[in-house]
Amino acid sequence: MAAEETLDDVLLETEDRMDRAVSFLADELGRLRTGKGSPALVENVQVDYYGTQTRLRELATISTPEPRLIVINPYDPSSVREIEKAILAANLGVTPVADGKVIRIPIPELSEERRRELNKVVRRIAEEQRVAVRNVRRDANERIKALQREGKITEDERDHALEEIQKLTDDHIRRIDAMAREKEAEVMDMGG
Repeated sequence: MAAEETLDDVLLETEDRMDRAVSFLADELGRLRTGKGSPALVENVQVDYYGTQTRLRELATISTPEPRLIVINPYDPSSVREIEKAILAANLGVTPVADGKVIRIPIPELSEERRRELNKVVRRIAEEQRVAVRNVRRDANERIKALQREGKITEDERDHALEEIQKLTDDHIRRIDAMAREKEAEVMDMGG
């Protein structure tokens, strides 16, 4: 807690922490392979580039010219072998095909069983972030009540702040729910 915490400090930090939970969910969902090619599947793969662990997105352009194909075009063609090795080591369930200059990753169809498993993962990750948002709310509510007990804010200010925090919570949970529904639909889309 800051030396002289204010109501604005609590509200700003609360929103920031809830935003981070939503961002984390977006990153996690982006990494799930759904049967459609997405740069997010490989962009954070760590590649040994001249002895330094480097994210793939810093070493190459990553595109999806077709829904079921990811194409990686390294800036340095000599890094193709290392990129290929890193993708295989990342255990993403895909097999890169290199031609010396470009790496292509065909995205295989998902079985119905695998789709159901993925949706369970989506629901679990979303629920973890809902819990994280609720924990942020609980912490913020306690801090606001403490400010009121210490005489730094009035009861009306406390009540208004608690309402604001509930609105932030509801908004962030709605965003999490929408992201999870969208990802579940993407996973179940048989064409993808």
